[in-house]
Amino acid sequence: MMNEDSGTASTSSSSGGGGVKKFFLRLSQTYQSTLDRSTPHTRMRWVFAGFLLFLFVLRIFIYQGWYIVCYALGIYHLNLFIAFLTPKIDPEFDPYAVDDEDEGPNLPTHSNEEFRPFIRRLPEFKFWLSVAKSTAIGLFCTFFDFFNVPVFWPILVMYFITLFCITMKRQIKHMIKYKYLPFTRNKPRYQRVNQPAGASSNVGGGAGNSK
Repeated sequence: MMNEDSGTASTSSSSGGGGVKKFFLRLSQTYQSTLDRSTPHTRMRWVFAGFLLFLFVLRIFIYQGWYIVCYALGIYHLNLFIAFLTPKIDPEFDPYAVDDEDEGPNLPTHSNEEFRPFIRRLPEFKFWLSVAKSTAIGLFCTFFDFFNVPVFWPILVMYFITLFCITMKRQIKHMIKYKYLPFTRNKPRYQRVNQPAGASSNVGGGAGNSK
């Protein structure tokens, strides 16, 4: 009897563990499926991220707190934005880049050149996903007083503005030095020239006359 009871308990525990594993597996599959379906909807995705950011800023403004969370979120978003503007292969460390200062790496510099897509260090989808996740986490942290550390917020604002200006100045100098643009248009599409209707009839008529 004791063996039967122990066997029954082990079977129920294993079935319970399998049910939990299936639940989380199904949850992860649903989450990934939702992300896959949202991939082509770039504008709607960024509207959603902007709405989350608006809720976060509105809560900070209304309750006048959690400035340290806001500062940390701003620094993280700044790092994401810099990675979004940076090429995947840094020309400064590219072994195949040309050493001459007048010649830069193979990156798009003008709109009339051959189409060469700008490959980012942080792709747009991952940039959006990181922004949305971090904003949601920051919004969640504002519901706990533990994260509401008292600070003098004007110092944080001035420090963030200074850091933003220094970082963007460095990034712009990097763009000018290696002659690349982080924002490129889509691959140009050329319209097919329609064949005149008279041409096809002339071809048919010529073939008939030749017979």
